[in-house]
Amino acid sequence: MNCKYSFVLLLIVLLPSLVVGECTCEKDDDSGDKSLAQKYKVAALVSILIAGAIGVNIPVLGRHFSILRPDNDFFFMVKAFAAGVILSTGFIHVLPDAFDKLTSPCLNDHPWGDFPFTGFVAMVSAIGTLMIDSTATAYFNKSHSSNEKEEKVVDLPVHTHASNGHAHGSTASSASTQLLRHRAISQVLELGIVVHSVIIGISLGASESPETIRPLIAALTFHQFFEGMGLGGCISQAKFETKAVIVMALFFSLTTPVGIAIGMGITNAYDENSQTALIVEGIMNAASAGILIYMSLVDLLAADFMNPRFQQSSKLQLGANLCLLLGAGCMSLLAKWA
Repeated sequence: MNCKYSFVLLLIVLLPSLVVGECTCEKDDDSGDKSLAQKYKVAALVSILIAGAIGVNIPVLGRHFSILRPDNDFFFMVKAFAAGVILSTGFIHVLPDAFDKLTSPCLNDHPWGDFPFTGFVAMVSAIGTLMIDSTATAYFNKSHSSNEKEEKVVDLPVHTHASNGHAHGSTASSASTQLLRHRAISQVLELGIVVHSVIIGISLGASESPETIRPLIAALTFHQFFEGMGLGGCISQAKFETKAVIVMALFFSLTTPVGIAIGMGITNAYDENSQTALIVEGIMNAASAGILIYMSLVDLLAADFMNPRFQQSSKLQLGANLCLLLGAGCMSLLAKWA
């Protein structure tokens, strides 16, 4: 987990310097009431911070309430809604923005016009996530399989209890492997979310147009709230220690506001049409989209929708499917404004 946070912190530090480059196109006429724009930015920072903190903490704190515990049917539906939000974020918000950046007329035709880099980066990102997911799961399985063999050797002299001990050990091993998998899922998902959150924050903070910022406040507030619920659900299932939960929740909550603060600090130097800005943002968004699409479909939706308990309950299937469509629909609708 430390490596992940170190990478994102490095991204936050270096991204502003990367996106300040020479302009090859006319800079957008973003003039307006700068004083009013500054007030909107501060309002956006506070609103997004609060929404993100509430969203990520609802499922985490919900472990103390029976209705929001991971073994409750209602939690399945909340998680399906959040997965729909994350899936829509990847397809509707992040990926199209990456296409816009990497196919911009401000970029040179060669090589950017010769090859669909956006789809390629998203595909490689999704494959990389699959490899990490698979390798981590295989490692956990081998580790617990080895531990189980050691337990068998210890229990072998006690022949009368060997069978019961093995069954209990297998169950415990399976539960422990699943728990470690949930932990890997939550960390990779947070990585995918915070990468595009940094970019969103910097873009909003660097804008000087009140007309651009105003509709983004509500849209990004809801965006952060719903994404927080999806991530919070994964963190809740992962059963991290309290310190790790606090770190992950804080990291998610602060990423976009910190991006806004950085954008406010580099407003005069930032040029969203510079080649460097377009390339860096486009590649980062494409990679983030690949991670979010893979995680939402494979680790969130498929894992729950293929669950025997889920498939045996028509009521749960109907509720979760409706919540999935509602989550994806709500987040898709926000694309009208953000």
